[in-house]
Amino acid sequence: MIESSLVLLFMFTALVAFMLSGAGLAFVLGAIAFISTILLWGPSALIVAVLNTFETMTSESLMAIPLYVLMAAILEKSGIIEALYEAMETWFSRLNGGLAVGTIAICTILAAMTGVVGAAVAAMGILALPSMLARGYHPPLALGAICAGGTLGILIPPSVVTIVYAITAQMSIGQMFAAGIVPGLILAASYSAYVLIRTAINPALAPKPSDVATLPLGVKLAKLKSLTLPAFVVLGVLGSIYAGLATPTEAAAVGVLGAALSALVTRKLTLPMLSEAAGDTLRVTAMILWITIGARAFVSVFAATGGADSLLGFVEGLETSRWVVLGAMVLVLVFLGLFLDEIGIILLCVPVFLPIVKALGFDPLWFGVLFMITAQMAYITPPFGYTLFYLKGVLPPGLGIGQVYRGIVPFFLIQLAVLLLFVVFPGIVTWLPETLLPSLK
Repeated sequence: MIESSLVLLFMFTALVAFMLSGAGLAFVLGAIAFISTILLWGPSALIVAVLNTFETMTSESLMAIPLYVLMAAILEKSGIIEALYEAMETWFSRLNGGLAVGTIAICTILAAMTGVVGAAVAAMGILALPSMLARGYHPPLALGAICAGGTLGILIPPSVVTIVYAITAQMSIGQMFAAGIVPGLILAASYSAYVLIRTAINPALAPKPSDVATLPLGVKLAKLKSLTLPAFVVLGVLGSIYAGLATPTEAAAVGVLGAALSALVTRKLTLPMLSEAAGDTLRVTAMILWITIGARAFVSVFAATGGADSLLGFVEGLETSRWVVLGAMVLVLVFLGLFLDEIGIILLCVPVFLPIVKALGFDPLWFGVLFMITAQMAYITPPFGYTLFYLKGVLPPGLGIGQVYRGIVPFFLIQLAVLLLFVVFPGIVTWLPETLLPSLK
C-alpha cells in the first residue's frame, strides 16, 4: 500500500508542476484527482468523482453565488456608482486627503452592495483616480487607497468569497457574514486614518483644491439622496438575513430584486443591460463552479488516501506553540495568493487547514475571518495581486505598475497590523455573530 505521506507529496508536487505550466486551476485539480484515482484504485473508482460533482451542483447554498454575482452586475451598470462619487466629491473635496478617504468610503458601500472586488477597483480607477491626480494627489497614495478599498469586498458581506468559504468549511453563511462586518469596518477606518494622518503631516501629498466653491449645506444634503438606493439594497439583503426572514440564499434573490428596482429608478433597466449582466454572471459563476468541482475531486482523493490524517498527525506531533502553527498557515495563504485566486485558495486549503485549526483549539469562525484578511493581503501583494492588475487596466498614460506597487505597501502593512489585532483580541471578530446567533442560519 502506498504511504499516505508519499501520496501527499505526489499530489502537491504535481499541483505545483501543473500550475507552473500555466494550465487553469480547475483542470489542474481535476486532472491530478483523476490520475491519482486511476493509479490507486482503478478507472471504476472514478464514479466517486461523478458523485462529488453531482453533490456540488445540487448544493442549495451554491445557488447564492450566481444570484449575488447577478446583483453586482446589475448594480455596476445602474449608474449608482457615478452618483455616489458625485456625492463624495461634494462632501470630501475640500479636505486634505478627502478624495482618498471618500474613495475608501465608496468602496466600503460597494462592498456591502456587491461583494465583488473587481467592480469597485475598476470603477474607482475610472472615476476617482483622474480626479485625485488632477487635484495634485501623490499617485502612489491615490492608487493605494483604491486598491486597498477595493479589497473590502472580500470581507464585508454579502461577499461571494465568504459564501465559498462557508460552504467549503461547512459553516453558517449568516455567521460568516456577521463576522466580517466589524473587521471590514475597522479596516476601512484604518485606511482612512492612515490617509488623514499622512496628509496632515505632509499636506503636499493631497493638497486642498483652490478652485472648488463652498456649497451650501442644503446642496450637500441633497447630494446624499444617492445613498438611498444603496441603503435600500444593503438593508434588503442583510436585514432579511439578520431579521430571520430569509436564509443567505433567499436574501440573494432579494438583492437581485433590489438591484433591478434600483436600475429601474435610474432608468438603466434595459434588455441589453440585463443581457450583458447575465453574460457577466454566467462567466463568473462558471469559473467558480468549475474550480469547485476540480477542488472537491482533489480534496476527496487527498482525504481518502489519508493525506489529511497524515498532515494532522504531523502538526500534532510538533513540539511547538499552536500560535507558530497558525502563523505558518497564514504565511502559506499569503504565499499562495501570489499565484492563485482566492476561490482556489479556499477550496484547496480550507479542507486541509480547518481540521488543524479545530485540533489546536482555535475558533473556526475566527479563523475564517483571518483567512479572509489574508485573502485581502494576497489581493494587493506584488507582483501578481489581482487588484494590482484590475487597476493597471485603467491607469492613465504616464503611470506604471511600479507606482501601484509603491502605493499598496503601507496598506498591506495596515492589513497585517489589523490581522495581528484580531489574533490578539478574537472577541472583536466573534462578538457580533454571537450577539446575532438566534437569527443566523
